[in-house]
Amino acid sequence: MAAEKLPIAVLQTQRMGDLILTYPLLLWLARRYPGHPVTVVAEPDFAAPLAPLSPPAGYWPLSRGAELARREHALVINLSIRPEAARLAGLIPAETTLGPVADAAGVVRVAGDWQLYRASVVGNNRHNRFHWAELNALDLIPAGDMAATAWPAPRGGRPDRSKVGVFVGASERDKRPSAAFSGALCRELARRGLVPVLLGGPGEVALGAEAARNAGIPVGNLCGRLGLMELAVLGQELSLLITPDTGPMHLAAWTGLRTLNISVGPVSAYETGPYQPGHFVLRPRMSCRGCWGCVRERPYCRERLDAARVAYVASRLARGETARLAGAMVPGYELLTTGRDGLGLYALTPLCRGERPDAREVLGAFWRAQFGWLLGTFDAAEPRAALDALAVAHPRLLAALSRGLAGLGARLARLACQGGVPDVGFALTFAPVVRPLAGFVERLLQNADGDRASRLRCLALLERTASLVSRS
Repeated sequence: MAAEKLPIAVLQTQRMGDLILTYPLLLWLARRYPGHPVTVVAEPDFAAPLAPLSPPAGYWPLSRGAELARREHALVINLSIRPEAARLAGLIPAETTLGPVADAAGVVRVAGDWQLYRASVVGNNRHNRFHWAELNALDLIPAGDMAATAWPAPRGGRPDRSKVGVFVGASERDKRPSAAFSGALCRELARRGLVPVLLGGPGEVALGAEAARNAGIPVGNLCGRLGLMELAVLGQELSLLITPDTGPMHLAAWTGLRTLNISVGPVSAYETGPYQPGHFVLRPRMSCRGCWGCVRERPYCRERLDAARVAYVASRLARGETARLAGAMVPGYELLTTGRDGLGLYALTPLCRGERPDAREVLGAFWRAQFGWLLGTFDAAEPRAALDALAVAHPRLLAALSRGLAGLGARLARLACQGGVPDVGFALTFAPVVRPLAGFVERLLQNADGDRASRLRCLALLERTASLVSRS
């Protein structure tokens, strides 16, 4: 009889959306490590109702997590930022442990290059183009396995199905449209022959009632009346879900309901947009888009939402008229569709492209390719091609990148001489053009207390990047 295979533990104690974005990893683990039982440590309020929709796994509350320490594991993957999860990751004996791990003294270190990369883009994500669902997995799962995953085309977009969901809630106020906007959106959808239905959880009952009043017309309001499984079932009847970046958006995408993500506030659609291909993202065309926190007194992106324009896009999608949006201009907005790039990883594709590639997007494409190469996922052809595109479209930006790398090299040399470790503000002292590498260097040195091996690795990463840029 074959020996029983060691189990795998995944720690994901964050919110509902984070848990659903862990589901692709569970699929890939089942294929990469067949026969290994998987346990997910998660919040019971989310895990229990969603379990019938999850890939096969056992679910445990964090309060029982210590019981896992009684058995050897093949893998422990901590995807949480909570200190309790890091302590648990340090207690479970395993051949490989990834993510934040606390040692016996309570010191937390991040194991895994891609987990460290993810930590480095928190608050420093302007040029990050890797989706959270893939960052959960890249330390373990080859990009080719992700590329080979086939996702069914989402349902919806049918002229004979006029019911459209309007989800009003989100985990943070700045991530969700106002009740005035939601009410006006319902009114505009009805004017276009659609039947809007307000949706939200128990915490959005008052918000849904206010939106219904603002609509000024009879509108169905199911806020606070549906559980998560009931919401998934209702999705079978909808032609589209219009939603901010929130857990139910990921539930809709996972269960195959076409979504239109209204991306406003401290979110980046590249990181937490609908993961499966065939969904849509609409966001105000602003230079500060994709932030992690607004530095203004109020988030202007949220205030710039226009119900008539959003309803126009939604009505086309709900009726299956996506082709009529290709090349169309929606004044003040970017409309993007979720899909996959040439390597099979998550990509957002504008339905209407400008004549000149956006500088921020071209630079983001370079840093994505560069880190993919530096961390061993892509080959060198990817960053070379991205640099060529940058040189053609924005040569002055390429020159600024070269200067920024020289400045980073000088700072690293001084740190090496002093034997110091950069503080948490190190990366922010650099221009955004070079900040992705500065942020990774900052976290790498902090993670290893600035030891000799980490300093040498930082210099090697810088040298590989600078050499590539200098040849462009």
